[in-house]
Parts: sequence; structure tokens; C-alpha cells
Amino acid sequence: MPRSSHNISVFSRSRLQHMKQHNDTENSQFLLLGLSEDPELQPLIYRLFFSMYLVTILGNLVIILATISDFHLHTAMYFFLSNLSFVDICLTSTTIPKMLVNVLAHHNTITYEGCIMQIYFFALFVGLDNFLLAVMAYDRFVAICHPLRYTSIMTPQLCVSLVLVSWITSSLNSSLQSFLVLQLSYCANVEIPHFFCELSMLIHLACSDTFLNDMVMNVLATILGGGCLAGILYSYAKIVFSIRAISSAQGKYKAFSTCAAHLSVVTLFYCTLLGVYLNSAMTQSSHSIAVASLMYTVVTPMLNPFIYSLRNKDIKRALRKNFVREKLEK
Repeated sequence: MPRSSHNISVFSRSRLQHMKQHNDTENSQFLLLGLSEDPELQPLIYRLFFSMYLVTILGNLVIILATISDFHLHTAMYFFLSNLSFVDICLTSTTIPKMLVNVLAHHNTITYEGCIMQIYFFALFVGLDNFLLAVMAYDRFVAICHPLRYTSIMTPQLCVSLVLVSWITSSLNSSLQSFLVLQLSYCANVEIPHFFCELSMLIHLACSDTFLNDMVMNVLATILGGGCLAGILYSYAKIVFSIRAISSAQGKYKAFSTCAAHLSVVTLFYCTLLGVYLNSAMTQSSHSIAVASLMYTVVTPMLNPFIYSLRNKDIKRALRKNFVREKLEK
């Protein structure tokens, strides 16, 4: 038998084997191990996550309704804030409902297609959180450093364009990440030590070569995440210099108070996100990574409405106005 024919035969067999393994993957189910496999802890986990999810939905809906109903909140800052609240609702809805169903049904499986969908939407909404926080930092930079030109710079057209670009960029990123995961093959009985299909964890569990996936994931995380963080840090560096130049203490406090809530949300989001990836680099414990992931996937979206409503007089005034209006209508 000629050597070329033998090589073709070997390639064909390996190709057929890969196609069979990939077909098996598409028809398989993955096992989500969750935060704990202890049956006694499952009722507590269910009640805790259901409560957090409910608070997240209601809190962010209140922010959205307040910004829509009050004419005084029809500004660039609150337009971005309402978009952030909508994204936070979608982010938690990507993972928590499936987890609650699994805990309630004592059935921790997720289909291959469901896992890919979770990866797509989770990457989409985390990316949007990242972009919107950067856009909001730019808005605060213009408001404090160029107050006289604020209305001419932050036009409705620019605000819509910034949000639209954020959606498009994040959609392209999540589509690429999901497409590359689709090219991977998985062995039978894949156990995911997490409460949802997390991208990096799913890549590391693959049976096929993951060099391209790792490279694309790390490069895009550095460019998109690092770029947005660099923009936020630059904006706040300029804001700090502008505030220092204000002579009166009252003027400094007023300028700082306009960005205090956003700065708190940025710190919470990026510190928890960086904490997860530093934790994954320093330890091999998948359980500790899953617990740490709770911060930016569940806790941060839940706390954002409280941070903005408690530190923002305009939001509190809008909520009081709506409450009084409802009482008068009754």
C-alpha cells in the first residue's frame, strides 16, 4: 500500500473519530455540580438564591421605572443607568433560574445546547456591564471636567450610539467565544464544578486541543476588559485633578457626589471580577472559584440598585414622587 494512501487513511479515520466524538458531545448532557453536593444544604441554597434573584429583579426594575417615569431623569447619566439595570437583570436571569430549577428538581444536568446558550448570553451581558461602566465613566468625566459643554457633547444621538456600539461589540465577542467552544469535543460524563457553564472552565474540560480558545479568550479579555478599565481609570484621574482645582470645599463635595455611586459600582464590579481570575490563577480549587464568581454574577447586580438609590438624591426624589402619586390614585 502506498505511503500517501496510508496517510490519507489515517487522516480519514482520525477525522471520522473526531466527528463521531463531536456528534456525541452535541447529544450529551453536562452535570452542573453547583456550590455544594450536600443534600441538606440544597433547601438553604434555593431560598438564598431565590431571594437574591428576586431582590435583583425588583431593585433594577425600580431603577428603570424611576428613570422612565420622571422627566427630570431623562438625561445621559440616567439613560446609561437604566441600560445597566436592564443588563444586570438579564445577566442574573442567564444563570440563576436554571440553577433554581436544578436544585428544586434534584436534577443537576444541562444540555450541550443549553450550555452553549449560557456561555453566549453570559459573555454578552458581562461584556455589556464592562462597556456601560466605561461609558458612564466618560459621562462623569464630561460632566465634571467640561460642565459648560456637557449638553452639547452628551447629546441623545451620542448616548444611543455609545450603547449601540457596546451591544454590537459585546455581541461579536460572545458570538466568537461561543463559536470556538462549538469546535471543541468533550468526553462522556462531563462534570462542571460550577453552578453555570463558565467559559474558561468549559474550555479546560474539553478533550480536544484548546490552544486557540485560550488565546482568543485571554487576548479579548485583555483588549476589551483592560481597555475599558484603562478608560475608567483615565477618566477618574482627570476627574480627581479637576476636583482638586475647585477652591471651595462645598464645590468639591458636590462634584465628587455626582460620581460617588458610579465609582462604588465600578470598584465592586472590577474588584470581584479580578478576584475571581486571580483566585483561579493561584488555586486549582474549582469550588472556591465558583463561590468567588457569586460576587460579580449575583451579588454585584443585586447591590447596584441600592448603591445608586441610596447615594442619589434624584433617584430618591423620583421614587418618593411615584409613591405619593400611587397613594393619591388609590
